[in-house]
Amino acid sequence: MTLQDFISQQREVFASAHSLSKALSEQASAWRGGVPMHWMRDWASPFPIFVKSASGATLTDVDGVTYDDFCLGDTPSMFGHARAELTDAIADQAGRGVGYMLPMPLTNVVGDLLRERFAMDQWQVATTASDANRAVIRWARAITGRDRILVFDGCYHGMVEDCFVALYDGVPSNKAGLIGQVHDQTRTTTVVPFNDLPALEAALATGDIAAVLAEPVMTNCGMIRPDAGYLEALRDLCTRRGALLVMDETHTLSSAPGGYCIANGLKPDMFVVGKAIAGGIPAAVWGVTSEVAARMDEAQARIGPGQSGIGTTLSGNALVMRAIHTVLTQIATQPAYDRMLSGAEYLVAGLDRVTADLPWCTVHVGARVELVFAPERPRNAQDMRRFLDHDLLDAFHLFLINRGVLIAPFHNMMLISPQTQTQAIDRLVDAVDAFGHHYREFS
Repeated sequence: MTLQDFISQQREVFASAHSLSKALSEQASAWRGGVPMHWMRDWASPFPIFVKSASGATLTDVDGVTYDDFCLGDTPSMFGHARAELTDAIADQAGRGVGYMLPMPLTNVVGDLLRERFAMDQWQVATTASDANRAVIRWARAITGRDRILVFDGCYHGMVEDCFVALYDGVPSNKAGLIGQVHDQTRTTTVVPFNDLPALEAALATGDIAAVLAEPVMTNCGMIRPDAGYLEALRDLCTRRGALLVMDETHTLSSAPGGYCIANGLKPDMFVVGKAIAGGIPAAVWGVTSEVAARMDEAQARIGPGQSGIGTTLSGNALVMRAIHTVLTQIATQPAYDRMLSGAEYLVAGLDRVTADLPWCTVHVGARVELVFAPERPRNAQDMRRFLDHDLLDAFHLFLINRGVLIAPFHNMMLISPQTQTQAIDRLVDAVDAFGHHYREFS
């Protein structure tokens, strides 16, 4: 059987088990592409799965199929779906009003919790990590007087135009998918390969970089871990060259209650985290050191009063503050992380066991695990792209779906929640093992 034959077979299996989802999909003409957000079509299934409900680490569709959910909304539900703590808090706050464009007493409590957990002195709230990253880029340029930012090839920091730059055959270019953008982002964005210290040194030596925006572990072009000492060198270079170091931990928050930076002793100047910080309620937070906060005050004083264009009226609303408080105090606890991290280690051990004779490897950070269809862990985006076989990914994802397992539709990313059961991990490993047997046939 060829790979294409296998995909066709799996599509037929899916269609026969999802008649209601198919019917709903055919009735969704009011939505462009049949879904309210086009990423919902990025799954390998021939039409979207329509969800009936989700709870803990499982999801049930309208056809009555229940899945072990290792996608978890691609991180917003990292701590589990329909958490009673969050449900109760949101319902209570909804009865008191969801947005006032004014603080409430709980706001001060949340600020103190963020300061204590993430070691950043001052904070602001945004509606998404995209908004937060836009804000920190703007502020970095304002306080340094420099125009350029630096990102790493293969990065994704939300819908932030400045970051849509990549290396094609080593040449910095606007990403091909940057629809409707009339400005050449390479004029104000420098891009270098991850883990390439000489390239980083050369870029920062120009003295025109306002900020480096990075994930401590790259997770959006496939998972790429930093070489030993690389992040420490990045921190030192930013300090010496006068560039601010911004860490986006929207995904690496799964590393520890304080994120990867706290767990590994890395000290950024600005810090961003979104998605899971409010348990899936749209929110992100960004924090700065006391030194950066003072420089922000100076920049604001130079500009004077008026519209900054940073922030929206929905940011920091009462519902969001209540959700963040609930997550920080009742959900994202150390015992929860202990369960997540031990589950991830158990998953990695299982994947390594069943793929030992296959040209695949596992990469993981915290509770996030990826199965990479490469014999060795890629060190940068160019290495990762060499092993991105989209047909193979489609076949793998669809096979897992048909076995009642959901992983993130982007690459082979898997996330362990504190409510993920050992039996669910075993079923995922068994499904990967079964796919490996098919792979041997059509490879």
